[in-house]
Amino acid sequence: MKIALAQQNYHIGNFEENTRKIIEGVNWAKGQGADLVVFSELCVCGYPPRDFLEFNDFVNKCYAAVDEIREHADTIGVLIGSPARNPRVEGKDLFNAAFLLHEKKVVAEIHKTLLPNYDIFDEYRYFEPAFEWKLVPFKGKKLAVTICEDIWNMGSNPLYRITPMEKLAVDHPDIMINLSASPYNYAQDIVRNSLVKAHTMKYGIPMFYCNAVGSQTEIVFDGGSLVYDSAGNKVAEMKYFEEDYQVFDVEETEALAARKGVAADTPVYFSATDVGVGEDTIRYLTNEKNMEEIYQALILGIRDYFRKMGFTKAILGASGGIDSAVVQALAVAALGKENVRAVLMPSPYSSSHSVDDAKQLSENLGNPYDIVAIKDVYESFLTTLSPIFKDSPFGIAEENIQSRTRGNLLMAISNKFGYILLNTSNKSELATGYGTLYGDMAGGLGVLGDVYKMQVFALAKYINREKEIIPVNILVKPPSAELRPNQKDSDSLPEYDTLDRVLYEYIELRNGPKEIIQKGYDPVLVARVLRLVNTNEYKRNQFCPIIRISMKAFGVGRRVPIVGKYLS
Repeated sequence: MKIALAQQNYHIGNFEENTRKIIEGVNWAKGQGADLVVFSELCVCGYPPRDFLEFNDFVNKCYAAVDEIREHADTIGVLIGSPARNPRVEGKDLFNAAFLLHEKKVVAEIHKTLLPNYDIFDEYRYFEPAFEWKLVPFKGKKLAVTICEDIWNMGSNPLYRITPMEKLAVDHPDIMINLSASPYNYAQDIVRNSLVKAHTMKYGIPMFYCNAVGSQTEIVFDGGSLVYDSAGNKVAEMKYFEEDYQVFDVEETEALAARKGVAADTPVYFSATDVGVGEDTIRYLTNEKNMEEIYQALILGIRDYFRKMGFTKAILGASGGIDSAVVQALAVAALGKENVRAVLMPSPYSSSHSVDDAKQLSENLGNPYDIVAIKDVYESFLTTLSPIFKDSPFGIAEENIQSRTRGNLLMAISNKFGYILLNTSNKSELATGYGTLYGDMAGGLGVLGDVYKMQVFALAKYINREKEIIPVNILVKPPSAELRPNQKDSDSLPEYDTLDRVLYEYIELRNGPKEIIQKGYDPVLVARVLRLVNTNEYKRNQFCPIIRISMKAFGVGRRVPIVGKYLS
């Protein structure tokens, strides 16, 4: 039997395009002589559809798409993901399902058992778990078909009481197939490989794993579809961050497994928080592998957000600092230099080298830029407010007026010419509230909102790996908001290499103050940092969507109260 994996990029609710793409994949697989072609989880409607699933019309369109695809499943089996209605009155109205199409008929319907309800996932809000587990007979083979999370219930601390493969293994399947929509984070490829390998070693059955690729607002799917043989050897790992199509001969794969024998290394189940444990935090967060992946993920996130929303042009404020420089370079790589406009907005406190650095960056990248000084606008605000401010000393209000002036100018140009404003705030700043609401926190998409400051520096070095794109002066000067004379970020925050370590312990690893202090961090600093994180949730709650690259990003994946007393 020949099995094809079609790793594709879908658009949520774009049934016409998704259906066209799936049919194109079916026809490609036919041309390759495949017996079966596998697509990813909920490919018909795109993942995650969220509250669209509450509309009967949306579900009807899913069924109509399945019917259209079914007409092309004549000589070939087609496994696609789509919502399916639950005929029982009890429980949720829908299943997260896989449909096997063959000879222009639906020959099997498989329901997902394990419905993730953590981090960015909320499937139990919409779907009912499977009631039964049956193998799918196809061309003389018994297929164990599972959907994404169904294969994640392994390890010493399983999240669910039922493991679907345990149910299916009783009837001795020949092949495991998993339709997945597994989002990217910089540990995910290691975890994904460990899971698939562990399954093949445990059950002695090959696995064909098809993952989605592409970005859906804040969530990036990285592809990396996998095939492991029954002896736990990796047969193939498909492309990352782009569409890919491959065909595999099951008999040849198993013959090779017999010759190679059982994989030498013992299968280990990793969770995302296991990866990097024992390494220095900053070294792990900024290693070369992670930087290459994060770079590709952010470019895909920007490109797909614009393409799927019908936008073409981006604008950003170019400060001459590291964050805006990295966003500008990423945007040019994603959208093309002619589609990215940088606006330099010096204030009375901006250094001349910051303007020069920002100009040099735009010249290196070849994108258009403007210089719009804010001195007159800023002073007009101060004049207007003087009867109220009176003789009070210069403070945060005057600093924030500069930031909000810039935000207003950027949004005015955006509105006038149809640009989308890219936000340049990084995760360290967002975590601690080091930003101005309606000022430098304005934007339509947060490019670096899940990237710690030390990672931003590492990204800049990665961007400069072949030639100097970001001027070296931007990389070496101390970070500063330049909203008052001689201001540095370290005046308000701990040094970033220490701050980022503490933030990672608290946000990603979910360690409390006692555990963090036991790792050698100053108790006063830990209490201060954790208080900053928790008291600034009100700011993050008003922030734009953030491209997710870690296992715990701000936004839909991290839900904490705004009005809460814990650690504040």
